[in-house]
Amino acid sequence: MAVPIPSKSKQSKSSQDSNNQGFRLEYTNKKTKEEILAQAAGNYQPNPNYTRGENRLYHADNLPVLASLLADDRVSGKVKLVYIDPPFATASSFESRKQKHAYNDHLVGADFVESLRERLIFIHNLLADDGSLYLHLDGRMVFHFRIILDEIFGEKNFRSCITRKKCNPKNYTRKTYGNVSDYLLFYTKSDTYVWNRPVEIWDEAKILKEYQYTESDGRRYKKVPVHAPGVRNGETGKEWKGKLPPPGKHWQYIPKTLDEMDARGEIYWSATGNPRRKIYAENSIGVPVQDIWLDMRDAHNQNIHITGYPTEKNPALLARIINASSNPDDLILDCYAGSGTTLVTATALNRRWIGVDSSNEAIRTILHRFELGSERMGDFINTDKQASLSTHIPIIDFTLYEPEPHLQANHTTNTNKSNGYEAYQLSLLDL
Repeated sequence: MAVPIPSKSKQSKSSQDSNNQGFRLEYTNKKTKEEILAQAAGNYQPNPNYTRGENRLYHADNLPVLASLLADDRVSGKVKLVYIDPPFATASSFESRKQKHAYNDHLVGADFVESLRERLIFIHNLLADDGSLYLHLDGRMVFHFRIILDEIFGEKNFRSCITRKKCNPKNYTRKTYGNVSDYLLFYTKSDTYVWNRPVEIWDEAKILKEYQYTESDGRRYKKVPVHAPGVRNGETGKEWKGKLPPPGKHWQYIPKTLDEMDARGEIYWSATGNPRRKIYAENSIGVPVQDIWLDMRDAHNQNIHITGYPTEKNPALLARIINASSNPDDLILDCYAGSGTTLVTATALNRRWIGVDSSNEAIRTILHRFELGSERMGDFINTDKQASLSTHIPIIDFTLYEPEPHLQANHTTNTNKSNGYEAYQLSLLDL
């Protein structure tokens, strides 16, 4: 693998100007940032059945909700993490596993790009200076939005394009490769951002493979170079123990530090006199997660618990993102809440949250999930719902908001029902 060495030569003025301007994606009816931010804020009232906490769930179009949040001093500039899994421009309609209509994905091409771009501009303004965005897309639009996000966030704030294996291999009959991946574009508001480096915890097989050597006291270690690419004129470019670093390289540490490491027995000398550094397994908490995620598939066996909503994501996927890019009590936003995985996972990890979705089925699904949990994917025989539910602590610390006219015209409080979810479910069935 080629290792790049940063160039010390100065760029020409024309090259610098080109880098500052970056790329732009042009299309018909592309609005200015000012036009987008002039969007009128929505007005919302709590549903009387759900007013138990500061976490917020909005049953509404997310654009006026985002505009209202931008005008809210408690939220604007204070969101530490946004994860969104928007429609993928498939020109399709989607149903839940129980054949209930979930949402329409009819916007395609420039219409889809502009619709999502409007929301991303609001999201950028809502983020804290040390906040992060994860945008989940498939191969249809991920490359368009790499350019769009460079425009909004700045190319320098691009962090990763994560490739996720979303499902098991497919037996395609089409003349192409099996589609088993989607992507997460990771951007930050600035170059100072919350980052808790995620790692994959070691198991015995991985340790034996990675740390192949053993000290007399039983400690396992691996050998790594003590040099790095690039020529240096200071101490790290000088001779150490009669040896110069290889051509085009420099020592990773100054000779004094290398002497101290050698005295502690942390340098391995080969039979030909080449030094290598010993890295001990006991000092590693795990393998740093890279930008290809093979372990975060969606539901793939019958023992996994799901809601049945068509875009439901693996809770472990959200846990990795939330742990990496936020801290306890931070505020998280998902304005395409879908099945509520972001919200449930945020609650479990002691984060505050705001969720938004306009789909009736999404809100039903989220409220059901908050109250009763999810159901085992493969339970097609047992009709007793409670028998197939995972262990679950109900989530009650949230308030459900709805547009004021909608609330007045369509929702009534039913005090005869045993719980708020049932009352809300019945009122939505009349929409």
